[in-house]
Amino acid sequence: MIVNLLIKMKKILYISGILTFFVLMSFMYVDFFSSMTKVDYIDGSKTLKFTTKMNTEHISDAIKINPNTAGFEAEVKKYVNNNFDVYINGSPKTITFTGSQVSGETVWVYFETGGVPDISTMKVKNTILLSAFPKQLNIVSVSYKGSQKVMNFQRGKEVNEVSF
Repeated sequence: MIVNLLIKMKKILYISGILTFFVLMSFMYVDFFSSMTKVDYIDGSKTLKFTTKMNTEHISDAIKINPNTAGFEAEVKKYVNNNFDVYINGSPKTITFTGSQVSGETVWVYFETGGVPDISTMKVKNTILLSAFPKQLNIVSVSYKGSQKVMNFQRGKEVNEVSF
């Protein structure tokens, strides 16, 4: 009887230990690496407007400059120009950086491309933060004439294309 009681207590302690381990693991810090880009087509001006949201610390680490310094915006501009390409109907488009804004943990980056009368295909190469963070996930959401398309980018899948 005492042996059975000891075996049951051992099982209870074992199960309690496992549950405690999982509870403690759930409080572990996990850094999530992602950027989101919203693309809006402005029919009147035939322009695509891009708004990218990324983590301030992550972009700061990637470009190796403090976000509170004067050169931060210039480095962000150079970084985005080197890591984001757009092709409309098979033709490359030049993106024009229109600004950025640091808001606490978030950096907002604004750029655009003009001369886009119609879109049948849009191909994007998005390597933002992919070299700095292996688990980085970039999402691009495109709104064009009432249609919404979403593209995902990660290491090994840096280029994606949607059709309208």
